[in-house]
Amino acid sequence: MAEFAWEARGRAGEVKKGVMEAETADVVQTRLRAQNLNPVKVKKKGKALNITFGSPVSEKELVIFVRQFATMIDAGLPLVQCLEILAAQGDNKEFNAIIRDIKATVEEGATFSDALRRHPKIFDDLFTNLVQAGEMGGILDTILNRLAVYIEKNVKLKRQVKGALVYPAGVGIIAGGVLIILLVWVIPTFEAMFKDFGGDAELPGPTAFVIALSRGFVTWLPAIILAIIGGATAFTYTYRRPKGKEFFHRLLLTLPIIGPVMRKIAVARFTRTLGTLLSSGVPILDALNVVAKASGNVVIEKAIVNTADKIREGRTMAEPLLETKVFPAMVVQMIGVGEQTGALDQMLNKIADFYEEEVDVAVSALTSLLEPIMMVVIGGMVGFMLIAMYLPIFGIAGKIKAE
Repeated sequence: MAEFAWEARGRAGEVKKGVMEAETADVVQTRLRAQNLNPVKVKKKGKALNITFGSPVSEKELVIFVRQFATMIDAGLPLVQCLEILAAQGDNKEFNAIIRDIKATVEEGATFSDALRRHPKIFDDLFTNLVQAGEMGGILDTILNRLAVYIEKNVKLKRQVKGALVYPAGVGIIAGGVLIILLVWVIPTFEAMFKDFGGDAELPGPTAFVIALSRGFVTWLPAIILAIIGGATAFTYTYRRPKGKEFFHRLLLTLPIIGPVMRKIAVARFTRTLGTLLSSGVPILDALNVVAKASGNVVIEKAIVNTADKIREGRTMAEPLLETKVFPAMVVQMIGVGEQTGALDQMLNKIADFYEEEVDVAVSALTSLLEPIMMVVIGGMVGFMLIAMYLPIFGIAGKIKAE
């Protein structure tokens, strides 16, 4: 099967375009004529519409698409007409082309969920499984609204992750750049000035220490750069291996300050995703498979997969989750209560609401804690170097006054 980009004219002479999978171009032309379309151009193009380097569609655009689509479906508009309207009014040309491709695939007889699966970089397993559940249950508009809410909450959670990690990393990079400038350019300038005033034999201890540090740093700078490159290469190589990736993901969950925040984020994502899937009618084993892939952490993914295996053996969800020692006991107990009462999806959504608020509080507290600590540490280092450089100047000024 190959993909063919086609262009045809309808009965009124309007031009229509799309993409179709078929064995040959003749098959495409035959299908178009069966749809009362007169083929103008049919060209083999492979899979040009599949996204290779990330998605051209932002999460905001995706939420707007889902919201508008749900509104039109709820109003009773046919599926194909909804897609035609959405493809015509969007500002993102690439997204419009993808929507037109989905519309053409649906017109060929495919289900909406199967048409979405042609573009996995935009519509992931969670999205397509929910849409499939909505199609089977006749509640596509309800499912789409749930999807929009889920995506919005997921975007908020991602912002919180960035708030927990990006701020300290950014401050650390800026601090490193300032220290490098001081050690490589500023301190050697002061050292040359001190030599002009009679050498460095009588320099104060802090000044001599900082100058020695600057000399050593400049001397060993090539080796330091090579060491950093080697360390980054080793980290990348290790991280790409399954055991190495699992080690770093486990380490991230156990770090003293960041670890608890990352664990809360993982719990919030797990419960929100699973609750959304179950409340939409997706079978629990299929839902756990989707959640495992979307977890973003190998340790949590293994725990979820292990739980799914135990459920296949006839066990409940709570017991194997507790055995993994990844999820907090309170979460597992609440899941157990949800299973016993038959309201697991509602319980999962309540847990997600609670932990999303916990993440918000934890990120704010973490930022409030790290900001003064990092400012004191960075200010202390820079201040020490500057004071060390000015101590000899004060001594020289005193000698000049005495003379």
